[in-house]
Amino acid sequence: MADIHRYTGPLWRIHRSVGTHRMEWNELREFGPLPQFRWEPHPLPMQNHPGVGVSYTAADYATAFAEVFQQRRAITLTGQHVLTAWLPSRTLELLDIGGNHWALHHGASASLPGAPKSTCRNWAAAICAEWGSRIDGLYVPSTVTGDPVIVLFARAATAFPTAPGFSRPLTHVSVEHLALKAADTLRWPLR
Repeated sequence: MADIHRYTGPLWRIHRSVGTHRMEWNELREFGPLPQFRWEPHPLPMQNHPGVGVSYTAADYATAFAEVFQQRRAITLTGQHVLTAWLPSRTLELLDIGGNHWALHHGASASLPGAPKSTCRNWAAAICAEWGSRIDGLYVPSTVTGDPVIVLFARAATAFPTAPGFSRPLTHVSVEHLALKAADTLRWPLR
């Protein structure tokens, strides 16, 4: 496919480390689709879908903070969340939704990445059903920052390294430093 973005850069993710919705840094969530997320590859109904996984990542840490804390527009540093970064162990092949004419060629428009979440979830489920065995996920602009968000699908499970390059609770001093920089970039308060 001509609309494939080959990605080898860093992936940043903020994930829960405690509680009932705890997720490992390299875990793909198979339960869904969850209505609060835009690019859910799971078909309806909302339930566990073995083999249909998703993980939301960003190309930079500021976008990772923006995506997680967008509702309050304030970054909250908590020991319940972890900031993790890694390089994929192989080149990711991602369908580029926002940077070309893919959406137009498939019956949508360039505004697809900013469409209602339910619309994007329908597109993601259809894309995953049709091309999920040939792509690792989606390369889309964040609706908060406009910077790249990498939505990983099940095929990307083979691209995780054995360990992340960086993984610290949000309360760790090194993450606080990054959070301060992200808060300054976003012009959001840090709590």
